[in-house]
Amino acid sequence: MIAGLAGVPAVAQTAASPAPAPAAPPAAMPGGTIRSLTVTGQQRLEPDTVLSYTKLRQGQPFTQESLDQALRDLYETELFADVQIRNDNGALTVEVKENPVINRIVLEGNKRLKEDKIRPEIKLAPRQIYTRSKVRADVARIIELYRRQGRFAATVEPKMVQLDQNRVDIVFEISEGPKSKVRQINIIGNEKFGDGELRSQMVTKQSRWFRIFSSGTSYDPDRLAYDQQKLRQFYLTEGYADFRVISAVAELTPDKQDFIITYVVEEGDRYKFGDVKVESDIRDLSGDTLTKTLPMKKGDWYNAKQVEDTVDTLSETAGLFGYAFADVQPDFNRSKEDLTMGINFRIANAPRVYVERVDINGNTLTQDKVVRREFRLAEGDAFNSFLVKRSKDRINSLGFFQEKLDVEQKPGSAPDRIVLETNVQEKSTGELSLSAGFSSLERFIIAASITQRNFRGKGQELRTSVNYSSYSKSVEVGFTEPYFMDKNIALGGDIYRRDLNSFRYLNNNDRDTTYEQSTTGFQIRAGVPITEYISLALRYSLNFDDITLDRDTYYSDPDGSGPLGLQCDPLLAGRYLCDAIGKRTTSSVGYSLIYDTRDNRIRPTRGQMFVLNQDFAGLGGSVKYVRTRFNAAKYWPLGAGFIFSLTGEGGYIHSLEGERRDATGELVDRIRLTDRFFLGNPQIRGFDIRGVGPRVKRYYLQQQTNEDGSTSYVRLDDRNNRTDDALGGRIYYLARAEVEIPLGSGAREMGLRPSIFVDAGAVAGLRNPSVISHSPGVCADVSTGARTPAVSDGVCPDTNPDPNTSSHTLIIGPFEEEYLGDTLKPRVAVGFGVNWNSPFGPFRIDIAKALLKEPGDDARLITFNVGTQF
Repeated sequence: MIAGLAGVPAVAQTAASPAPAPAAPPAAMPGGTIRSLTVTGQQRLEPDTVLSYTKLRQGQPFTQESLDQALRDLYETELFADVQIRNDNGALTVEVKENPVINRIVLEGNKRLKEDKIRPEIKLAPRQIYTRSKVRADVARIIELYRRQGRFAATVEPKMVQLDQNRVDIVFEISEGPKSKVRQINIIGNEKFGDGELRSQMVTKQSRWFRIFSSGTSYDPDRLAYDQQKLRQFYLTEGYADFRVISAVAELTPDKQDFIITYVVEEGDRYKFGDVKVESDIRDLSGDTLTKTLPMKKGDWYNAKQVEDTVDTLSETAGLFGYAFADVQPDFNRSKEDLTMGINFRIANAPRVYVERVDINGNTLTQDKVVRREFRLAEGDAFNSFLVKRSKDRINSLGFFQEKLDVEQKPGSAPDRIVLETNVQEKSTGELSLSAGFSSLERFIIAASITQRNFRGKGQELRTSVNYSSYSKSVEVGFTEPYFMDKNIALGGDIYRRDLNSFRYLNNNDRDTTYEQSTTGFQIRAGVPITEYISLALRYSLNFDDITLDRDTYYSDPDGSGPLGLQCDPLLAGRYLCDAIGKRTTSSVGYSLIYDTRDNRIRPTRGQMFVLNQDFAGLGGSVKYVRTRFNAAKYWPLGAGFIFSLTGEGGYIHSLEGERRDATGELVDRIRLTDRFFLGNPQIRGFDIRGVGPRVKRYYLQQQTNEDGSTSYVRLDDRNNRTDDALGGRIYYLARAEVEIPLGSGAREMGLRPSIFVDAGAVAGLRNPSVISHSPGVCADVSTGARTPAVSDGVCPDTNPDPNTSSHTLIIGPFEEEYLGDTLKPRVAVGFGVNWNSPFGPFRIDIAKALLKEPGDDARLITFNVGTQF
């Protein structure tokens, strides 16, 4: 039998209900002497135990009041469901009904909160004695648990299932209800600022349809107190020094679905800064000099945040001179008559501090020296707050520890000694990545890589990777030692094999492989710091390249049996592709000059970076050139988690070889196709891969009959009837402005990083290639396969005497070519993108619209990558 628990409400109560009133005796019981005491109805308890809870004793007198007190005493034990006392001329019989024993606790209806969250809050347990007060307390705890989750409409109804042997099951039927939202935020008393402006300062937001993914629309009492602080902070930054929140009330709507929050505020008068100055008791710090650097001036509107920042700045300035524990106190002089706030920043005298010890805690895998060598301060050095911050940034840039890393400053063994304590929390630095995906650039992708960025805890990096896609394959192994022989010299190397199948578009869905490039090589690198922010990297590379074209597609005599032998046919491939084929060796030496002040090399939020790269090919080998490239970036934190960045890069390659001619004697560009710069997605979004810059487009022609009966040919300019070959360029530039948009903590933990951006760039600078203004087409001999030009547009030569059999077949119809895109005019695209470190590999999707483009450029609105780096 299942029944509601009598006297137990369905919702939590703030206080326990009083014990049930004693049952009325069957008849008036006059006083007298107790002749005997008998207990009936007990099952688990001994009669003497029951009587021990009362003051009734045989032979003693009793009254009606003493009997009532005995009833109350027995009920207060919470061991009995019912108690009665019967009097038969002094023979008292105590009739009891014991509370049942709990067999089990059952939860029903809980979906949003799992049992492992609710069970610890329930104090009742199997084999305990059931009591109403304990059930009410457990109901209140469950209700409170749901309120912490923002579900104020939740109800809990306890039920009791009777079993044999006076046992029961307790069932908590839970109705969770919807999450309580903030329906409305009312502000009373504000005159200087509108409700909307004040609401924008709060963390709590009004529930609206466009905030469906926002967590700020749920009611939270702690957030209510925080919003009061935010309001006060806002008014203080606007000069209202007397502002106060008189009351903040959150009312639950009658349906218990939402909350209405009402703030009553008093703005007060607006103040301006009065006289502001700095007084310093430290001899190395001049108060007059520091006064001149203060950001606030007399007559400016008072700003409490500016005062706080000034205190921090003055403390940091004292720290630069070695005074780690300098005490900066602002003394306020408020004048209500002229509404001014004068401030005197007092810097108390303090001893100059030296570093006594550097402690590193929490590193179990990483060796101490890996962290210690990033410190810009050592034992015995004069304390410098700037160098402490720089040390923190360098340790964060290692990427070995969680981002919440800090260098604490603790007093040493003497007033002029300080201990720098770094508490690190290591994170995984080994990465095993097995991924498969689909990319709009490379179609199907399979990638596997193993990277250990903190190999053996020494800060070394070991990596190996294998990548396979429809158009590229690669195998790479690399190793870097950042401190060779414990000296500040980085040394590393890579060995690799890369196979690339370059492609061009044949139609909207199909691509055609043009040349295949196989590169086998290695690189040796070394780097040394010049200053704290400037470093020099040297490298040597040796590459063996083999570039080939498909014979059946691009050769005039695929099997080489003809009189000319095996030869690339410009009619089929174009001279720019025929010139690319061959084997070559590139031996190059290069350097990089790096200036880097970013606070974090992995996820920078402030600072700047500039890199100049130059590579000289020709130290042996068959290729000779000078390639120069630069990269620059600057980051600004905008507040509230927004990060704005400007990045730019560019390059130029200059050949050191003489004039080059193809097999027909035509002059060709001295920079080979495979050594040029290419531009497109993903470098400049809004365009297709290699979609920007010089290119040759081949358009196929269609015969038509004119009104006068003559025939002519028209260009088929749709994508299904043309090919597009990107040629790259000698010079390029690329610029980007981007704002990273912060998300909630849950989205950050998922690795989601959205951003809006503007990309601009161009690539150009080639010698104009020879293009075919008009070709009648290409025919193939049916017996030998040899390719020859058509005798007229689309008509092949026919030397077979059998009229039923053609001696040649048309493989390429009439066409013409056009050279486009060789200009440095900027291409501009604007868009929105999202980075996601997904469980199956990095994912990037961009939606970008090309605003400025040149004839020949290939635009693309949506691009995405899965399983490859971006």
